[in-house]
Amino acid sequence: MKKNTSIIICSLVFLTAVMSGCYKLQKDYNYVKVTIDPHYNMTAKQYLFSRDTFAAGGVNDTILRWMRKGIEYAGIEWSEYEKPNRTYIFLHNSAIRVLTSGKTTGGFFFDYPIFPKDINGNPIPSISFPGTDSVRPALQWSDYSVQTVKNYFLSLIGQGEYTFENLGVANTSIQSLLPPGTVAGNDSKLSWVVVKTTPNPDPANAAVIVFDKLTGKGFDPEGKFNLKLVNNQNAPININDRTEDRTAGILCTNGPVHVYDKTVHPFRYSWQ
Repeated sequence: MKKNTSIIICSLVFLTAVMSGCYKLQKDYNYVKVTIDPHYNMTAKQYLFSRDTFAAGGVNDTILRWMRKGIEYAGIEWSEYEKPNRTYIFLHNSAIRVLTSGKTTGGFFFDYPIFPKDINGNPIPSISFPGTDSVRPALQWSDYSVQTVKNYFLSLIGQGEYTFENLGVANTSIQSLLPPGTVAGNDSKLSWVVVKTTPNPDPANAAVIVFDKLTGKGFDPEGKFNLKLVNNQNAPININDRTEDRTAGILCTNGPVHVYDKTVHPFRYSWQ
């Protein structure tokens, strides 16, 4: 019993010494608050170029590599990413394609699969779903028409500068470079999306996407996109009520850049 008592006393003395030492370390720690400067001394084009080159060894894509591939395939002039007073929506590789065991399982390529065509250019009927066209995830940008890809990227460049300072929890509709009335070509399921100019009367279904082969248009009828702040601890910028940013508020010299790593849908509202 005496031995146990001695052990307990020694243990208490040791713990007291350790706790005192920890307290002293915390008390003496010189905390310095640092605010990361969101300003980048480069244009949106230069920022994209800085994040699109191959990593060491030329094996792995960097985060904006597939975005650059798409812009180059579409033939959009790089000067569009140098013009001032704009808001730029950038796409992380994962917003375009997610690969799992060599198969496309996410991103724009997955959400808007293409319609395979026969040698005469006619859609191949689906075996599993008679009466409909067969679809498969895209493997590369060239699976879509040049015009579809061009329109998609034009829909991601907003006129005017919009970021945390002038966005609120309600949607702000921003005019993009996409001409109003643009319709998606019949090369992918994007052309089946039913789009509207007004919000869904049922707010609970604001993020729903409706597909209809006969009435689908694909792109926003007015060539606009919505941005809003989400009221949570991360305060992300949400686009079109469906996708939250990966990194937002990158202030380039010609306008803010917001980066998304999940599919950015090129329309505000979809309902029947």
